[in-house]
Amino acid sequence: MQQKITPNLWFDTEAEEAAGFYTTVFTNSRIVNVTHYTEGAPRPAGTVMTVEFELDGQRFVGINGGPEFTFDEAVSFGIDCATQDEVDYYWDRLSEGGEEGPCGWLKDRYGLSWQVVPTGMEELFTDPDPERAQRAMQAMLEMGKLDIAALRSAADGVQAT
Repeated sequence: MQQKITPNLWFDTEAEEAAGFYTTVFTNSRIVNVTHYTEGAPRPAGTVMTVEFELDGQRFVGINGGPEFTFDEAVSFGIDCATQDEVDYYWDRLSEGGEEGPCGWLKDRYGLSWQVVPTGMEELFTDPDPERAQRAMQAMLEMGKLDIAALRSAADGVQAT
């Protein structure tokens, strides 16, 4: 099925560089198309205008639109991770040159926000035992990169060592 909604990401001049970086981070990824500004455009003719790329099958478009707009935390992309190794991989790769944040959030070197989230986290926060859910939530609020084993231990009332 063809993707109906495609996120468009506004960069100053780094769309092609960012797409190249992202396609090295995510498997099953590729640059699909690159377009260039023509004469009479708002940027110099021949410079990259848009880069269409896929990350693990999800299509994106990056546009070199200028410095007028920048990314902020109001929009982020979540990465569901099956294992702690996967959490560690995406956290390390995407935060390199960027900024680590709280509760599994980070900004990459281009200022784009990501949430690196282990599967199983939602079941901790929706546990029928409200005290268990609260302990898991408190543990998460004290973390940068999320640690699913530590979250489960906290939910179970086991002190971290």
